[in-house]
Amino acid sequence: MKILSYLDSGYTPFVRRLNRRALPEPGVRDLVTSIIAEVANKGDEALFTFTKRFDGATLTAKTLFVSEAEFAAAEKAVTAGTKTAVARSLKNIHAFANKSLRKDWSTKNAEGATVGERFTPFDRVGVYVPGGKAPLVSTALMTAGFAQAAGVPEILAATPCGADGTVNPALLYALKAAGVTEAIKVGGAQAIAALALGTRSIKPVDRIFGPGNSFVVEAKRQLVGAVSIDLLPGPSEILILSDKTGNADFIAADILAQAEHGGDSVVGFATDSKALLGKVVKAIDKQLPALSRSKIIKEVLKRGTFLLHLKSFADGVALCNTFAPEHLSLITAEEDRWLPLIRTCGAIYLGNDSPVAVGDFLAGPSHTLPTGGSGRSFSGIRADQFQRRTSIVRLDKNSVRKSLSVVEEFARIEGLDAHGRSTAIRLEK
Repeated sequence: MKILSYLDSGYTPFVRRLNRRALPEPGVRDLVTSIIAEVANKGDEALFTFTKRFDGATLTAKTLFVSEAEFAAAEKAVTAGTKTAVARSLKNIHAFANKSLRKDWSTKNAEGATVGERFTPFDRVGVYVPGGKAPLVSTALMTAGFAQAAGVPEILAATPCGADGTVNPALLYALKAAGVTEAIKVGGAQAIAALALGTRSIKPVDRIFGPGNSFVVEAKRQLVGAVSIDLLPGPSEILILSDKTGNADFIAADILAQAEHGGDSVVGFATDSKALLGKVVKAIDKQLPALSRSKIIKEVLKRGTFLLHLKSFADGVALCNTFAPEHLSLITAEEDRWLPLIRTCGAIYLGNDSPVAVGDFLAGPSHTLPTGGSGRSFSGIRADQFQRRTSIVRLDKNSVRKSLSVVEEFARIEGLDAHGRSTAIRLEK
């Protein structure tokens, strides 16, 4: 772990580097460009080739999609406990989503025209669910579950299969429970390209949702325009900001839980209490040996974890707004003072008794959140992102008459006399 105090010479340069921009590495960008081109040109065959290369699985046109028999077998295979957990999580997701769905509205403007907005679900969306080290059942729920709540009629999931061509039964059960109507056994940038562009077997979607590794995120970035996207959610990250009231054992547990994601995960802890920082270091050392993924955790602690002793708590708030973490755990006796000053993060967990893990699996808001500094520009997945917005305008003769002089003035300024004429003609009939 990198441990720095504000008194150390390396502290300020390190903190400056935490002001990030979600930009791709050239190697990642170029490889993803070539993958997208292959899928665009060769369609299904490109998917089969990449799946064999990256996942070791042999797919064909007959095995590209998860079959109804596979969904049915998954439902029989999962435990009652899994079904209960999925149902409880979906209940909270749907309740949260229903609060944030946009509703149609209308009003009269100053000239008497009726104006408003209409919100309808997208016709067809794609949700990406990473595979790899663990079946991300919760991600299936926190992407497709929001589409389900919004009433999207066609939900296409993409998730990588194992070398034997199968997908984890619990993940398949969760996808079906969350309203997925089709699922392909393909991951990586090639899956994003297939969702966006379509192939002979795959009908393209209107919008893509879901997290992934740097290649998946870059594919989403490159395909904006061919399709719309939710946000740029890459490797998971947390910043824990605490004053002296933080519980060292709880903070250490959250650090280790975040590091458990492995890969390029980023874990940060910042406090103005030197004593608390020391206690957290000791608690990490004490808790780590008992964890099943301790080897993976050690790598993240070594490469992607920083602990900072702050000069003041205000410096920590400024650090958060610069760093724009995916998750912020905020622990302070002066919550009412500091919370309103937090502007840029995906989700905030308040107090000692709010583990991020509950948000990951159960609380209700989607855990698919902006990472890599993109929290300055993006928010996490919301239900209204699954809705298409259309504005509505209706005028009558009276509102046309009241609007005419302004329309004609803009038409004169912009040299668009046909615009003025198209309004005036309605008063001549």
